[in-house]
Amino acid sequence: MRPAFLLLAVLPVLAGDPAPPSTHARMCLLCHQPTAGNLRGNFDAFVPNNQSLQVRVDEASHVLRYEPSKLKVLTKEKADNLEAALKGIAKGHEVRVEFTETHGVKTATLLSVKPPVEIAASERITLDEVEKLVAQGPEKGKYFLFDSRPPVRFQEGNIPTAVNLPFPAFDKNVDKLPHDKGALVIFYCSGKTCNMSPGSLAKARKLGYTNVKVFVEGMPAWYSRNFGVIAPKSFQETYPAKDMPAIVVDLRSPAEVQKGFIKGAVAIPPGQVSQAVKDQFPAPKAKAPILVVDRDGGAGAVAAAKEIVKAGYPGVNVLAGGLAAWTAAGLPLQSGTPAAKVAFVPKPRPGSIPTAEFTRIAGMDPAQRQEVLILDVRTRKEAQEGMIKGALNIPQEELATRFVEVPKGRRILIHCSTGIRAEMAYNLLRDQGVPASFLNAELTVIDTGEFTVD
Repeated sequence: MRPAFLLLAVLPVLAGDPAPPSTHARMCLLCHQPTAGNLRGNFDAFVPNNQSLQVRVDEASHVLRYEPSKLKVLTKEKADNLEAALKGIAKGHEVRVEFTETHGVKTATLLSVKPPVEIAASERITLDEVEKLVAQGPEKGKYFLFDSRPPVRFQEGNIPTAVNLPFPAFDKNVDKLPHDKGALVIFYCSGKTCNMSPGSLAKARKLGYTNVKVFVEGMPAWYSRNFGVIAPKSFQETYPAKDMPAIVVDLRSPAEVQKGFIKGAVAIPPGQVSQAVKDQFPAPKAKAPILVVDRDGGAGAVAAAKEIVKAGYPGVNVLAGGLAAWTAAGLPLQSGTPAAKVAFVPKPRPGSIPTAEFTRIAGMDPAQRQEVLILDVRTRKEAQEGMIKGALNIPQEELATRFVEVPKGRRILIHCSTGIRAEMAYNLLRDQGVPASFLNAELTVIDTGEFTVD
């Protein structure tokens, strides 16, 4: 048995009070000014039994209570009741929330779901039509394709042949538009609710362009059945430089790979791509960024990328110009032997604790983890059916009014049964300046106190 004092090594080091999370996502600020009592971000989750919902604003999350009789949901989708309306909001959809705040507890009063853009049928172009044009190329297809998203999004991957003309900086970049105002000009952005490409269309119309279209479904639809491209510098700045996880498939010969490869690359010969996808890749739902690299970004990379897309993976990109372009740009290469297999570990959600660490600590005898509090935020009924030994049960819906019961000076590890309520509890404690971590996984506890984590 290890003495309890050894657990002091796992206590976090505090560096003052955490900065308050932003209330408006960076993308929202391109078109909207911050407004007191409002959140603009992405719908994340809701728990009807707890009358709680969570909105994600960039890397942070906000937890809000709501009273069913007072919360108004504005959406174009018809629903029989409030719960059905909330269930109908897709995870990640853009929303605006009006709220009141009392003693640090936010209560939502209105939730407005961003509607699809409205644009005339004559100004739309379909995915099928865009695919045909891109396959021909700009010269043969006689088109100009512009990505209206900010550079940071363009750098994460774009439709082949597209040029970045960000809507927020449109007026400063009109020189990118063709001289021929009768040419086919196509704008796209982040999907059905994104207003940047319709905004670009309106500006182009005012400049006299007469044949302007919007690919309304945008990048999400393109990635659903096609690969994108990404420039070497863009990939380096977006992934390796920020230690962001990505799968890098290097198709080159073993001799070429030995001379240098991109950080994190796995060498997979072209003929083994399909099998590697089956045996090594995470499930498509993990939405892992995937980069395909060959010598020059040619036919080999395109064929491999198509294989991966066909297997159901979104977000596949080919490195523009291949490793030749990467080297020409003076970007860093790793030496030695690349990884033998794909090992994608997604970036954890802020505040989450690795499953193995939670299991190790929670599995100790309570006397061995006196510096740690296991906070169980499931309902009383769930807790009565089994609790981790030594844990404290405060249901998530009661936590906002029971902060005083959370002891100070101990490391707090939060769990529920799925991770949703645990993350909400984490965010509530964070807003109160209480450091904690949460388990983002499914957990089952039996009446003996033994538990399993999936």
